[in-house]
Amino acid sequence: MPKVDPLAIRQGDRLALSRALTLVENNAPESRELQSALFPFTGTAHLIGVTGAPGTGKSTLVNQLAKHFRLAEDSKPAPKVAIIAVDPTSPFTGGALLGDRIRMGDLSGDKGIFIRSMASRGALGGLAHNTAAFVTVLDSAGFDLIIIETVGAGQAEVDIASLAHTVIVVEAPGLGDDIQAIKAGILEIADILVVNKADRPGADNTARALRVMLEMAQGKNGLRSAKGKHAFNSKQASGSSTQPAAEAWLPPMHTITATEGKGIDALVADIQRHADYLHSSNLWQQKEATRLRRDLEALIRDTLVHKWRMELDQQQFESVLSDLLQRKYSPIEALETLM
Repeated sequence: MPKVDPLAIRQGDRLALSRALTLVENNAPESRELQSALFPFTGTAHLIGVTGAPGTGKSTLVNQLAKHFRLAEDSKPAPKVAIIAVDPTSPFTGGALLGDRIRMGDLSGDKGIFIRSMASRGALGGLAHNTAAFVTVLDSAGFDLIIIETVGAGQAEVDIASLAHTVIVVEAPGLGDDIQAIKAGILEIADILVVNKADRPGADNTARALRVMLEMAQGKNGLRSAKGKHAFNSKQASGSSTQPAAEAWLPPMHTITATEGKGIDALVADIQRHADYLHSSNLWQQKEATRLRRDLEALIRDTLVHKWRMELDQQQFESVLSDLLQRKYSPIEALETLM
């Protein structure tokens, strides 16, 4: 593959952008140099995560959100929108099963929208290993909004919370017991809650269950402030002890029918309201710090493991593994021996 010019990416060359993302996804050696060159031009895009259980209509919702952002009727130019659709990995080829991208086919004619699928490749947490690197490349390319759709997530797959500025958790009727379907792990990361497929039977019960859980959480000083995720003291930002702490964000809930576009306008308005809240409370910078810290720790972890494997005496490893299998060593003792 020809070398990718960082300047071409910043100037909006879609072919260069596609090639850069391929290099990143394949962990090509030249991708690191490319990311380093592009990183100074990042930090302005609004990252929107869309997550939820399989079958809730995430792809259809993302499709509608992109349309509404592009068709916004105001004096400003329409924002450029990039979509990262993290798809399940094919067990045969290792590539992405492009169901999400197929559902967004009607966006392909808009030059202000860029869609890229990426395979999860066995990564847990709802994202792929290189999703954050994809964000770096797309942010540097001048996209104003980057929508990240996760693999169908359950109660523990919440990595999107440390990547996105605004997290939309999507629920839908017909997923079984309502309280069981809306697990606290996935609920606690929500900045905005959406009940999709509102035209189906049981939608009212799902919405009612969500409201009950929200009221319970708000009764404990708010879902976010209870976890300290959105509680923010302005003293941390300004050094002054006289300014009051920012009020906690209470997640709004929307009942929509994405296939028909019903309820999308109000949802888009709340997404913008949340972005304004993050900027006014200085939580935007705090989220950026959390995201970059996570990225740095992941790079350190991967680099140290790779370096350890390169220096590993394979015969010693096999010998220790054999002793481990015979219960001569505990795993902790095996670790101490190898380190």
